[in-house]
Amino acid sequence: MLKEKTLFGIIDKVKESIKLLKDMEPEEGYYLAFSGGKDSVCIKRLADMAGVKYDAHYNVTTIDPPELVYFIRDYHKDVIWEHPEKNMLVKMIDKQFPPLRQQRWCCELYKEGGGSGRIVITGIRKAESAKRAKRKAVERDYKNETKQIVNPIIDWSDDDVWEFIKQEKLPYCSLYDEGWKRIGCLFCPMAGKSRLMEAKRYPNYVKFFIRHFEKLYQWRKENDKPLNNWNSGEEMFWWWMNDNRKSEDSDQTIMFE
Repeated sequence: MLKEKTLFGIIDKVKESIKLLKDMEPEEGYYLAFSGGKDSVCIKRLADMAGVKYDAHYNVTTIDPPELVYFIRDYHKDVIWEHPEKNMLVKMIDKQFPPLRQQRWCCELYKEGGGSGRIVITGIRKAESAKRAKRKAVERDYKNETKQIVNPIIDWSDDDVWEFIKQEKLPYCSLYDEGWKRIGCLFCPMAGKSRLMEAKRYPNYVKFFIRHFEKLYQWRKENDKPLNNWNSGEEMFWWWMNDNRKSEDSDQTIMFE
């Protein structure tokens, strides 16, 4: 609940978030990291309610679900689109291996950039994962010490987020109404079994991925890199999707040494 009774009185999470944003507001304004997900929708609304100055930025990953891209385009026209130098799948060939569970180079290059020298507002919440449970409301970016991060909904639960969205009548991406819990890059290595459901929903994206995996396969073949019984880039792609075709080894990190 957004309002909770405690031994110290009633805590109003919305008011606390707004106070934090007001207290930390820099003279030049915030850099608001906007992904288009439900948490981003909340922090952007909170920044408006707080009356603080900010510029919102969407880091284009090049492989976000089309529904998410259209949502940002149609409902958040003030958001600045930050385009990468290369498509993520082209970058995969440069890297010589795809994003893996233990080596997700994609996040750092395509999601966490921007905001150097600024105070950055994010929608990170402790409830999202055990790792994020250790995060704080205000912290330094350990990868970029010039960035300070403010997480105004760090202590909000999923229910809090949806309560706020309904309370404020905020538009949100339609995928949530279809059962999606979190929305991010298609076929993310951390998405588990939902990757295969995404593959069924977006066959054209599957073809797009396979074309680039074919290029990666050819590069590895020409440069005498391990092919692990794969006979094509398509087999490599489906193994990467955890379909495990043509490989008995489940350790993706070892496979791409």
